[in-house]
Amino acid sequence: MLKRSISLVAAIILCTGFAIPAFADTAQTPQQIVQSIADQLGNAIQGHQAELRQDPERMIKIIDGIVLPHFDTDYASLLVLGRHAREATPAQRVAFAQAFYDALTHRYAEGLVAYTRGAVKVLPAQGPLDQRRTIVRTQVMLDSGKSLSVDYAFRKTASGEWKAYDVIIEGISYITNYRNQVDAEIQKEGIDGLIKRLQTEGANAIDQMKQQAGGR
Repeated sequence: MLKRSISLVAAIILCTGFAIPAFADTAQTPQQIVQSIADQLGNAIQGHQAELRQDPERMIKIIDGIVLPHFDTDYASLLVLGRHAREATPAQRVAFAQAFYDALTHRYAEGLVAYTRGAVKVLPAQGPLDQRRTIVRTQVMLDSGKSLSVDYAFRKTASGEWKAYDVIIEGISYITNYRNQVDAEIQKEGIDGLIKRLQTEGANAIDQMKQQAGGR
């Protein structure tokens, strides 16, 4: 149950993307952004779970349209690469960011189908809003009735937009955890090997979701 909940949370905010839809509002505070994402996901998913399981590409489009515009793709990717970012060429950094995005969104799409309205409670901000970085605290309600503490790290970009770049689940940073995982892989297989593995992982996740939906 905890693994499923972490998958759902990671899907909500650690997916990355590029197209900004009409609803995006740069004047929103980070708390308002997280609340807006939670509300819109509930409206888009609840009542449509069966059809979304049958059509995982549609689930990916929902993530693209609602979640992804509010995530700092480039910054998060650099943090995950860590010291290896200096070794990567510009083309490799772009390819890694896209592969990382695909692997995350595709891997967590099935978990996100189970998202329901009210699952995320955005907690009040503590103190005045910092001008450059801040943390949005939330509680995610589990099916068991227990709650999971989830914090979202935001930074203000050069264009003045607030964007998330990390999620901290029960005190554990997803970025730091993932960076530790890929560090050894890069040392062994290189950045290109990591990119290839992520590309394959993303494609396989969608195929598995289709197979599982067909077996229901």
